[in-house]
Amino acid sequence: MAEATTGEWWRGCVIYQIYPRSYQDTTGDGSGDLKGITRRLGHVASLGADAVWLSPFFKSPMADMGYDVSDYRAVDPMFGTMADFDALVAEAHRLGLKVIIDQVLAHTSDKHDWFVESRSSRDNAKADWYVWADTQPDGTAPNNWLSVFGGPAWEWDATRRQYYLHNFLAAQPALNFHNKAVQDALLDAVRFWLDRGVDGIRLDTVNYYFQDRWLRSNPPLPESIAGTIDQNSTYLYQEHLFDKTQPENLDFLRRLRAVLDDAGDRAAVGEIGDEDRSLQTLAAYTSGGDKLNMCYTFDMLGGDFSAAYVRGCVEAFERGAPDGWVCWAFSNHDVVRHVTRWTRPGGDPGAVARFAIELLACLRGSICLYEGEELGLEQAELAYTDLRDPVGIRFWPGNKGRDGCRTPMVWEKDAPNAGFSTGRPWLPVPDSQRARAVDVQAPDVNSVLTHYRAVLGIRRAHPALVCGSIRFLEAEGNLLAFIREWQDEKLLCVFNFGDGTADWPMPCDLGPVEPVDFAGYGASQRQGVISLAGLRAFIGQLG
Repeated sequence: MAEATTGEWWRGCVIYQIYPRSYQDTTGDGSGDLKGITRRLGHVASLGADAVWLSPFFKSPMADMGYDVSDYRAVDPMFGTMADFDALVAEAHRLGLKVIIDQVLAHTSDKHDWFVESRSSRDNAKADWYVWADTQPDGTAPNNWLSVFGGPAWEWDATRRQYYLHNFLAAQPALNFHNKAVQDALLDAVRFWLDRGVDGIRLDTVNYYFQDRWLRSNPPLPESIAGTIDQNSTYLYQEHLFDKTQPENLDFLRRLRAVLDDAGDRAAVGEIGDEDRSLQTLAAYTSGGDKLNMCYTFDMLGGDFSAAYVRGCVEAFERGAPDGWVCWAFSNHDVVRHVTRWTRPGGDPGAVARFAIELLACLRGSICLYEGEELGLEQAELAYTDLRDPVGIRFWPGNKGRDGCRTPMVWEKDAPNAGFSTGRPWLPVPDSQRARAVDVQAPDVNSVLTHYRAVLGIRRAHPALVCGSIRFLEAEGNLLAFIREWQDEKLLCVFNFGDGTADWPMPCDLGPVEPVDFAGYGASQRQGVISLAGLRAFIGQLG
């Protein structure tokens, strides 16, 4: 892993994201749990991952599936007990896996004791722990800020006779980070989990911690004024200058980093959602060695899948954050699975899955895999009556929500619910995914799962892929070519994003190249030309 070459385990590591509710149920209640995760950690280790990231398992009313925390220091009973969590950490460490947990610090549940007290009056001890504001003279909200989940970002509270801010659901009131006592309480919660042996934290919506002190309204985007905007979310009609990504956040991240450094050998990865400013924000949050270790953005979590787009994203980061570190991901629990997003009509999803992991494994940065992608799972099509995500329920059918990427893991093709649960699963297990179950793919040398293991094994074996530099070479059309280099190792990586065969003439100064075998899934070279079929990659060792 990365630590072997850099002394920093997080740099270049492979993270495997687990959505606890959908991974493995051991009680028969239809929801995954911590014991189920512990039972399946061997699968994660067999992939060649270095760490697991657990989405929230804290006590919560589950209005947003655990991203509305009501107690930062408690395991929700639906997932088990604190003893179950401790056993999970112990087993992960035994298998050589680091443990990263979500920390949802920007907001709490409206059922959290802090908010219950805060909303009870304007003069209680926690009255200023959340973002409260008076009405405008006509009774409307304090400004024009919008919720990511739709509609205004302000909710009227009849007890305080004020509005409170919620950047997401109304059940997720925003904490007031301008109050140092709030920061102190949250940092204490982080210490609690570090003391239990957690190796890292993933910071949800890390750029939403602070808002403008004066609550100034956001301006509309120029294309919104011109009437040329094409978005299905009103949130994207504004330039979000004042409701997130405030300069005060940098000082809080320094405080957080000090907590991690005091604990020793820990790391933080932040999620940044900042539209056109994501790169600048990522650079600011990861530079200098005194804030976050790494961040990821949504740049690779969208629909654009081309050689030019990938090169543009990587080069922009390399220019903008030369001393920062990025974590690349193609899928997670909030977006349509990348195999579905990127498979062209009539295309082969399996080929896309194989190609995507080859590309991801060769990019400079750490990488994050989302449960099920190692099986090539596609987005599940669910009926409205099956939905649990509040976003999909509210905006169906224009926005079907996030449940389609959250359906349970498929472990055994012929078992009830594909081996996920003996009870009725909280989301359906699509019959179409049974054929891709782990027990089907594991013995198949040509399966997507086998390919993932082979590719991640090659990444682990080559320091240049883990932590080396990246330099792009000229390539036309659907081709992408770059060199990864670390000390005396130099690798050539060439990818054909197109459907048809393409040739890439090697520059004369590269010298001889010896192919690295991706489990028989490579390309050919002849007389200084590398020939790649559609959605194929060539990885070679340069002399």
